[in-house]
Order: sequence, then structure tokens, then C-alpha cells
Amino acid sequence: MAFGVKVKTVKFANKYSLQSLYEAIKDKQFTAGKPEWTKHGLAYIITFPALDNHNQIWILQSGFGKETNKFSVQKSEAAGMGNMATNAVMSGLTRGFSNLQGMVTDNARKCEQLVEATVKELNEMGL
Repeated sequence: MAFGVKVKTVKFANKYSLQSLYEAIKDKQFTAGKPEWTKHGLAYIITFPALDNHNQIWILQSGFGKETNKFSVQKSEAAGMGNMATNAVMSGLTRGFSNLQGMVTDNARKCEQLVEATVKELNEMGL
């Protein structure tokens, strides 16, 4: 983990686009909760319910191309159009101090554990 972001790579047997991976996992209950299809800026990502504004699990496509078998599972800030604005304003108002919450709270440690659990659960699905 570096600077409050924990990233793990998952390699599947089959290739998926991010959306087709979401379709494959959307009905599964994970330790981190139920996967969600979330618009974040100009892109979509797979997320799980946020623990707070600074701790959420994201799944992102790794590499290039429309489909791949490598995806990143990471701890990050809460995704979504409204959360992007809120997090940017809070960071600006507190001169970045609010971002420290994403690294040192109980939720930060719990979110790191949820990254590990999510990776394990994805690997067990045999995708």
C-alpha cells in the first residue's frame, strides 16, 4: 500500500470488458457488499458500498484493449459524480488534511482487509 491506496491484481482465466465482468459478478454477495456499476467522471467502474468518503473498494480494468483477463482491486475514495465534487471541495478547504482520514482510521484498515477478501472471493469464482 502506498499513500493510502491498496491495489491488488486479479488474473482471470477468461477475458472480460469491465461491463461484462460486472455482469458476471453483479448478483454475488461479497464480504465488501454487493457490486455496483458506478459512473465516475467520464468512465464507469465497479464499486462496493463505501465505508466513508475516503474508503471504498473499486475494480478497474488493467492493461489495454476492450477485453482483458487482468483487473485491479483497490482501496480508494468514494466514487461517483457527487462524491468527486465533495471530496475535491473537502480536500481544498482542509488543504489535504481530510485525505489523511483515508489512511489512518479504522475504516482505512477495514477497507484494506476488504480488498484482500474481494480478491480472494473473485479468485474463488473461477472466472
